[in-house]
Amino acid sequence: MSSYAFWNNKGGVGKSFLCFIAACEYAQLHPEVDVIVLDLCPQANTSEMLLGGQLEGGKNLRKFLTPDASRLSVGGYLEQRLNSPFSQIPDAARFAVKMKDHNDKVSSNLYLVCGDNLVEVLGEAIRQTAQLSVPRDAWKKVTSWVRDLQDNIRESRERDCVFFIDCNPSFAVYTQLAIAAADYIVIPFTADESSRRGIENIIALLYGQGDEYIASFARLSFYKRAKEEGLSLPKLHTFVSNRVTLFDGEPSRAHQAANKAIVSTLQALAAKHRSIFAYPRIAVADRFVDFPDFHAVSVVLALTGTPIHALKAGPKNLNGERVQVNVGPLKLYKESLKKLMEFL
Repeated sequence: MSSYAFWNNKGGVGKSFLCFIAACEYAQLHPEVDVIVLDLCPQANTSEMLLGGQLEGGKNLRKFLTPDASRLSVGGYLEQRLNSPFSQIPDAARFAVKMKDHNDKVSSNLYLVCGDNLVEVLGEAIRQTAQLSVPRDAWKKVTSWVRDLQDNIRESRERDCVFFIDCNPSFAVYTQLAIAAADYIVIPFTADESSRRGIENIIALLYGQGDEYIASFARLSFYKRAKEEGLSLPKLHTFVSNRVTLFDGEPSRAHQAANKAIVSTLQALAAKHRSIFAYPRIAVADRFVDFPDFHAVSVVLALTGTPIHALKAGPKNLNGERVQVNVGPLKLYKESLKKLMEFL
């Protein structure tokens, strides 16, 4: 089964929220599969949403971040791997926590390895460990720590597993570990030039292509090292245009113009380097999904930790304020998510 990383080198594009709703929906549609979310973003926004939303999610998350050996989080796992850098710890699967025990709105086959700001603190120690001269494959072994975690979780279960990985925008060492564990990358973006540059940065950082100046440095670091040491890199899978402004059910002209520039950038790349795409025989433009900009729907989902399949239209009370979820926007949001699910 597959592993999907949600990443863009630009922040603020809604990747954590999309990872949350995608994982919840996938788990609902595929009850025969265990869906495990790995939250590799120090802000742990995806974890808070999965654990119940704004209030309950934060409380539940803190329960897992106790400063001892029972710290059930990505930070806890990476801390233990620093003590055992070149051999997997035997009980890594325990870091995957069943979400139904903490959020009764989600499916029983949904699990989470919690996000943790400790990974930011551990980043330098991880980087230094990867640079050790002994063993000779130290870099590859350390960069594979999150992949090792996935393998351990798979081996501990009798059911198939699918992984959804939320990544931090920066290409910090913990993001590199997340990317090295993924089979595919889902790239959320907003219709602006900075998103297009963020996508160009992904291409340069991971594949040494595109922006020649950035790529020249990438060849000296992650891209070059991965190629030399036989570390497989994920393929570009799906591109999600998020927060699209609609008029009469169609994206506005401004969004169409911005999206066209992003599609053109990726089409030019595909013409020369089709092997980095998950579906090289399919036109790049056919791997795009538009998500509408409907604040009430997304705000209610995020603040209450509610999967979209469980959300009903009508008035909601959020922090003492009445928020109305209308049928039309909710329907359009569900249609967009349905299309994304068909791609995964």
